[in-house]
Amino acid sequence: MPGPLAPPSRSRLERLWQSDLALHEQMLWAALVPAAGLYRVALAARAAYWRRMKRRARPLVVSVGNLTVGGNAKTPFTLFMASRLVMRGLKVGIVSRGWGRAATAARATLVSDGERPLVGLEESGDEAMMMAKAFRGPIAVGRRRIDGIALIEERLGAIDAVVLDDAFQHVRLARGADLLLASAERGVGNGWLLPAGPMREPASAARRADAVILIETPGGVDSATLPHALAAHPCVMRAALKPRALVQAGPTGWSETPAALTGRRVVAVSGLANPSGFYRMLRALEADLVGVLEYPDHHAYTAGDWQSIVAATHDGALVVTTEKDLVKLERFPFQRDSLYALRLEVAMDLEDEARLLAMVIGERERPRAAAGGRS
Repeated sequence: MPGPLAPPSRSRLERLWQSDLALHEQMLWAALVPAAGLYRVALAARAAYWRRMKRRARPLVVSVGNLTVGGNAKTPFTLFMASRLVMRGLKVGIVSRGWGRAATAARATLVSDGERPLVGLEESGDEAMMMAKAFRGPIAVGRRRIDGIALIEERLGAIDAVVLDDAFQHVRLARGADLLLASAERGVGNGWLLPAGPMREPASAARRADAVILIETPGGVDSATLPHALAAHPCVMRAALKPRALVQAGPTGWSETPAALTGRRVVAVSGLANPSGFYRMLRALEADLVGVLEYPDHHAYTAGDWQSIVAATHDGALVVTTEKDLVKLERFPFQRDSLYALRLEVAMDLEDEARLLAMVIGERERPRAAAGGRS
C-alpha cells in the first residue's frame, strides 16, 4: 500500500527568502539584491504617478491587502468585512482584480448579481468565483477597480460601500479605509523587496493603512518579528482564521456540512502560495492526513491532475481542498461524496470588531473631499 505523498520541495526563490541559508544560497540571494533596488525605484516612480492620477469612487471604498506575496487571508477577510457591513444595513459589493481570468476578458466583468454567478470561471478568475459562491451581494472584477465599481452601479444600482480584495498596492483608487493584513506567524519574511524577499512594498508603506490586522491560524506559532512600521502602528488588531465547515459541490450549487473529519483519511489538495496553514487546520480537525498534492498558486487543473488526485485516494480517503481550488475541480467526475473544500471564516475579538466597524462606518459618514484623498 502506498504511503503518504510527500509535498514537492519549496521553490528555489522562496527558499532564498529564509534566514538559514547555506553559503551557496547566500551567494544566489546576493545576486538578487540589485534587482530589488531597481524594484524599489520603480515603486517610487509608480507611487508618484498615481498620486497625481488618483481617482475617487462614489461609494465608500474599503481596501483589504498586504505587503507580501502569498496568502495572508485577504479573501476570507474581504468576505468578513463585506458580510459585517451588510449586517449593519449597508448595500455592499466586492471588487477584485480577477487573478487567473482570461487575458481576453472584458475590462470589467460582473461576476455575480448577488443571487448567482453570471459568468464562467475563465471570465471571473478563481477567487472572484469562490466569493460569488459564498457572498450574497454583487461581485465584479477589473484591472482598474473603479471600472468594476462603475459596472456594479450601472447594472444593479447604487451601493453604499465596496470592499476591494487585495488592493493595498492599487493606489490609483482613493479609499475611505485601508486595512493591511499581516501573518502573526510569518510576518514579512526577511523584509527585503522582490525578488530578494517577499515584500511587494517597503514596510514603511504601512503608514498608509488605517489599521494593521495580525492574522492567526490554528496551530500557528505567533513568533513573527514585525518591522517597527507595523508593530508601532497606532491601530493594531488581531483576527483568527479558522475552519467553519466542509463545502460540497452539487447540481444545485454548493452546500455546507459540519467539518467532522476526526479519524477520517484525507488527501489534501491545494494550489496555494503557502499551504502550511491549510494542513494545520486539517490536523486541528483531527483528520488523518495520508497524503498531500501541492500545485502552484491559482493552478488551472487538467484531466491529468484529476487522474493523479484520484490515484492518490484509497481505502475511502476523502479529497479535501480549498474553496479557491474547488471552483476548478468541481467540473471533474469525482466519485460521489469524495470531494470537499474546507470553508474558512475570520473571527475577531468583539471589542476589536466593534472598533474596526466603527472606524469604517464613521469614514462613510464623514464628508467626502471633492478631489485628491489619501492613498
